[in-house]
Amino acid sequence: MRQRIAAESPLPAGMLTRIVLATALGICSICGVLADDIVVTEQTFSCIRDWPKVRNTYINNPDPDRLKEAMRIFRDNVADTEYPVGTMFQIIPFEAMVKHQPGTFAKTKDWEFFALDISATGTKITDRGEDVLEIFDMVSSAAGVGMGDHPRGVTCLSCHQGGAKFDLVCEKGHGCAPIPLDDEHIAKLQVADPRCARK
Repeated sequence: MRQRIAAESPLPAGMLTRIVLATALGICSICGVLADDIVVTEQTFSCIRDWPKVRNTYINNPDPDRLKEAMRIFRDNVADTEYPVGTMFQIIPFEAMVKHQPGTFAKTKDWEFFALDISATGTKITDRGEDVLEIFDMVSSAAGVGMGDHPRGVTCLSCHQGGAKFDLVCEKGHGCAPIPLDDEHIAKLQVADPRCARK
């Protein structure tokens, strides 16, 4: 077969082999980068309490090693470090953020934000991307607390950008805009997740 290709090709057999190998290597590299990203569907988000918890934040990653690394970064408040691709955070059941491969969401350091409508029958993604509006008006009302001076109609990013040193992940002391819920109200919303009742 090699002799036949070499006979029909104006290129020397060795050069043709190198071209084929280089092309295959390039395709494999592209596939590897694409395979590194995560596909997020409504099934990605089930009962918030199914995920591991650090302090008042639930963390997940489909890759166990990446989950362990994400939990270490968060638990130890490691600054100037990006979370592994596939890392997901939820504090309240109605919102989430997911880390994608580099270059996916440049404005948000590759985080995709999600607004979620949850019920006993499951999760519906109502908005997703870089420009999702935070939903604390509805959440505060559900938790029985007022909004106080918290701004309304702002994007998730506008609150998270203060946490740039922590890869836009917010927690007390990370520099993010405070949310209008204290730990007690956050815990009540987590326990009240209607998706957990289906178990």
